[in-house]
Amino acid sequence: MQYTPKEELDIRIQHFQGKISRKEVDGAIILLNSDLFYFTGTVQSSFLYIPASGEPVLMIKKSLQRGKDESSLQQIVPVKHPREIPDILAAFGHTVFKRIGLELDVLPFNLYLTYKKIFPQAELIDISPAIKETRAIKSPYELELLRSALYVMDQAFQTVPSFLREGMAEIEVAALFEAELRRRGYSGCCRMRAFNQEFFYGNVCSGSSGFAPSYFDGPVGGSGVAVANPQGAGWKKINRNEPVYLDYTCIIQGYTGDQSRMFCIGELTPRMTKAFADAVKIQEEVVKRMKPGIPAEEPYLLALTLAEEMGYKDYFMGYKQNQVKFLGHGIGVELDEWPVFAKGMKTPVQPGMTFALEPKFVFPEGAVGTENSFVMTENGPEYLSITPEVITYLP
Repeated sequence: MQYTPKEELDIRIQHFQGKISRKEVDGAIILLNSDLFYFTGTVQSSFLYIPASGEPVLMIKKSLQRGKDESSLQQIVPVKHPREIPDILAAFGHTVFKRIGLELDVLPFNLYLTYKKIFPQAELIDISPAIKETRAIKSPYELELLRSALYVMDQAFQTVPSFLREGMAEIEVAALFEAELRRRGYSGCCRMRAFNQEFFYGNVCSGSSGFAPSYFDGPVGGSGVAVANPQGAGWKKINRNEPVYLDYTCIIQGYTGDQSRMFCIGELTPRMTKAFADAVKIQEEVVKRMKPGIPAEEPYLLALTLAEEMGYKDYFMGYKQNQVKFLGHGIGVELDEWPVFAKGMKTPVQPGMTFALEPKFVFPEGAVGTENSFVMTENGPEYLSITPEVITYLP
């Protein structure tokens, strides 16, 4: 097991404390697993209190011993019920609770009421923007984990020609590809912050199944294997001369890489081949124009303009009424971090931010496009993806 270094956790907590201090918040109670992992280095049934200054307190219901083994935080104690939190914090000198931060973007309403009862005199405010801002800028340690994720992704994509065959079901392709990821360390849990955005590993679509829309907020849907899970690989058989689209995440040590690549048994039509080349061109032009400080909406607006000029107005990022209104998204502990490349998003893209860009087209005969992971540097975006950006043809 690889544990998050103490100095890494210390820096994250200090950055977050600076943000909540400026908001005159006495402290924040962290409950979401993604945020718990980011600030503590462990994922237990627990409650983390980060004061505006001083040492945080991690209160664990289960498992206390594992939490102590995995986290370098100094103040780790047992707890049985949230109502014990005020007394535990008082024992560490935290007695003033005028304003308490909570992750109100994800906290269920009933839990909000619970904390309202526990801290009846406190004003409960949403601290999630400060968390997202803190997490958006990745450290060198985090970048190495993301590079590891994209390396594993590359190794798995290289195996696809060894098992992709005409007549296979999409779900079989997915199972074999996912096995290649798992045997190399994929953790198997792709975390998303957005409500009801469930995502399992990734997506395999062949031919017309790439045209099937889904509820998922992404350009390509897929039929899925059942109406209860209506996205991704289904029972359709792989045919010759059609696009085979693989869009996958890879989570290594908690950090999420994201990438798409195209395959074909035989040959694609000139329209699909040109569309792939144009998707790559759009990405190249966007990357070329991106510099530190650019508002996050500008890459999307540029890509939208380029796609329309190329004649893809009805096909870019989905088909007609099923088009999604973004070009890419932040990546890290979650798949949907900041920045979000969409109209109206003014967030400056800063050095250290990591993200995926995914210009794609959806036609009745299938989906085609590309997706890569990047980090913004002082000189512009740097590729984290290392897999050749081509259509891989099989005989």
